[in-house]
Amino acid sequence: METTGLVLLVVGVAAAVLARLALVDRRAARVERKLDLVLDHLGLRDGDPRLPEVRALLHDGRKVEAVRLYREITGAGLKEAKDAVDAME
Repeated sequence: METTGLVLLVVGVAAAVLARLALVDRRAARVERKLDLVLDHLGLRDGDPRLPEVRALLHDGRKVEAVRLYREITGAGLKEAKDAVDAME
Protein backbone atom coordinates (compact mmCIF):
# COMPACT_ATOMS: atom_id res chain seq x y z
CA MET A 1 0.00 0.00 0.00
CA GLU A 2 2.87 2.39 0.78
CA THR A 3 4.44 1.70 -2.62
CA THR A 4 1.23 2.59 -4.44
CA GLY A 5 0.95 5.83 -2.50
CA LEU A 6 4.56 6.70 -3.26
CA VAL A 7 4.06 6.01 -6.97
CA LEU A 8 0.96 8.20 -7.03
CA LEU A 9 2.85 10.97 -5.24
CA VAL A 10 5.73 10.81 -7.73
CA VAL A 11 3.32 10.82 -10.68
CA GLY A 12 1.45 13.79 -9.21
CA VAL A 13 4.64 15.76 -8.65
CA ALA A 14 5.86 14.96 -12.16
CA ALA A 15 2.54 16.13 -13.65
CA ALA A 16 2.72 19.37 -11.66
CA VAL A 17 6.30 20.02 -12.79
CA LEU A 18 5.37 19.36 -16.44
CA ALA A 19 2.39 21.70 -16.19
CA ARG A 20 4.59 24.43 -14.71
CA LEU A 21 7.19 23.96 -17.44
CA ALA A 22 4.50 24.26 -20.12
CA LEU A 23 3.33 27.52 -18.56
CA VAL A 24 6.87 28.89 -18.43
CA ASP A 25 7.44 27.88 -22.07
CA ARG A 26 4.27 29.70 -23.17
CA ARG A 27 5.27 32.83 -21.26
CA ALA A 28 8.80 32.78 -22.68
CA ALA A 29 7.45 32.36 -26.22
CA ARG A 30 5.10 35.31 -25.70
CA VAL A 31 7.92 37.51 -24.41
CA GLU A 32 10.14 36.49 -27.34
CA ARG A 33 7.39 37.36 -29.86
CA LYS A 34 6.90 40.76 -28.25
CA LEU A 35 10.62 41.44 -28.22
CA ASP A 36 10.82 40.46 -31.89
CA LEU A 37 8.05 42.91 -32.71
CA VAL A 38 9.79 45.71 -30.82
CA LEU A 39 13.12 44.97 -32.51
CA ASP A 40 11.44 44.89 -35.92
CA HIS A 41 9.60 48.12 -35.23
CA LEU A 42 12.80 49.87 -34.21
CA GLY A 43 14.77 48.36 -37.08
CA LEU A 44 17.33 46.87 -34.70
CA ARG A 45 17.28 43.37 -36.10
CA ASP A 46 18.42 41.93 -39.39
CA GLY A 47 15.12 40.15 -39.70
CA ASP A 48 14.13 37.00 -41.46
CA PRO A 49 14.92 36.95 -45.16
CA ARG A 50 11.26 36.09 -45.82
CA LEU A 51 9.93 39.37 -44.38
CA PRO A 52 10.15 41.01 -47.82
CA GLU A 53 7.73 38.27 -48.95
CA VAL A 54 5.28 39.53 -46.33
CA ARG A 55 5.63 43.07 -47.67
CA ALA A 56 5.17 41.82 -51.26
CA LEU A 57 1.97 39.99 -50.31
CA LEU A 58 0.74 43.10 -48.58
CA HIS A 59 1.61 45.23 -51.61
CA ASP A 60 -0.38 42.81 -53.82
CA GLY A 61 -3.44 43.22 -51.59
CA ARG A 62 -3.12 39.73 -50.10
CA LYS A 63 -3.25 40.82 -46.46
CA VAL A 64 -4.58 37.55 -45.02
CA GLU A 65 -1.73 35.63 -46.64
CA ALA A 66 0.75 38.26 -45.39
CA VAL A 67 -0.52 37.84 -41.83
CA ARG A 68 -0.36 34.04 -42.17
CA LEU A 69 3.25 34.17 -43.43
CA TYR A 70 4.24 36.68 -40.74
CA ARG A 71 2.88 34.30 -38.09
CA GLU A 72 4.81 31.42 -39.62
CA ILE A 73 8.05 33.42 -39.68
CA THR A 74 7.83 35.00 -36.24
CA GLY A 75 5.62 32.64 -34.25
CA ALA A 76 3.43 35.61 -33.31
CA GLY A 77 -0.20 35.21 -32.36
CA LEU A 78 -2.95 36.30 -34.71
CA LYS A 79 -3.50 39.74 -33.18
CA GLU A 80 0.22 40.48 -32.90
CA ALA A 81 0.80 39.41 -36.51
CA LYS A 82 -2.15 41.46 -37.78
CA ASP A 83 -0.92 44.52 -35.88
CA ALA A 84 2.60 44.05 -37.27
CA VAL A 85 1.33 43.67 -40.84
CA ASP A 86 -0.93 46.69 -40.36
CA ALA A 87 2.12 48.66 -39.27
CA MET A 88 3.90 47.63 -42.49
CA GLU A 89 1.14 49.23 -44.59
